[in-house]
This record gives sequence, C-alpha cells and structure tokens, in this order.
Amino acid sequence: MRDRRESARDKVIYGGIAEIGEHGASRECIVRNISDTGASVEFSNAVKLPSEQISLRIARKGRSFLARVVWWRDNFVGLAFSGEPAEPVSDLEERLRKSEIKKRQLQRRIKELLGER
Repeated sequence: MRDRRESARDKVIYGGIAEIGEHGASRECIVRNISDTGASVEFSNAVKLPSEQISLRIARKGRSFLARVVWWRDNFVGLAFSGEPAEPVSDLEERLRKSEIKKRQLQRRIKELLGER
C-alpha cells in the first residue's frame, strides 16, 4: 500500500504536550513519527479529541505546532500541521531544525544506495 502523505515521516520518540480545546486542557503524549506537515502521537490511554485545532508542543525540538486531527484510533492520533509553527523560533533553533532535516535526507539517501528499506 502506498503512503498518501505529502512528505515522508521519520520515526522518532519525542515527549510532547497537546493542548486541547478552548479551555487549554493539556495532555502528555509521545510523538511516534513526524514530518514537516504532520505527526503521529500516542497518549497513555484512549482519548477523544475535537476535530478543531490543537496545539502540540515538542520540547526536544523547541517548537509548538498548530494541528488538526486527521484520524484517531484508541490512544493513537494522526495530526496535520496547519501552516507555520505556533510560536516563533530563534535563529539557532531554525538552523538546528534545517540541519536535522538535511541529516534525515542524507540518511535516507545512504539507505537507498546500500539497497536498504
């Protein structure tokens, strides 16, 4: 089955905080994979989320993203990021983010050249 995502996602394990709803209720989560356009997150137990926007903060990346829920099953949720990051990032953080993207691209290319998948 072909992946319908716009961009490839990288498997990661990042701690995150999802702010849900108008009242700003927050829940801890684990980011399982991420790309420039979305992420898959896991909550500690089954969760019901609104189809409206939520905010996802990933401390390791030093960023927050506005996102909408695309799918959910039990405690796993697929998110699509809405445009730009919710909070501005410093120049250093932006350079680090670009460096991480370049690193992932190079890792994928090495795997291609070695015939791995």
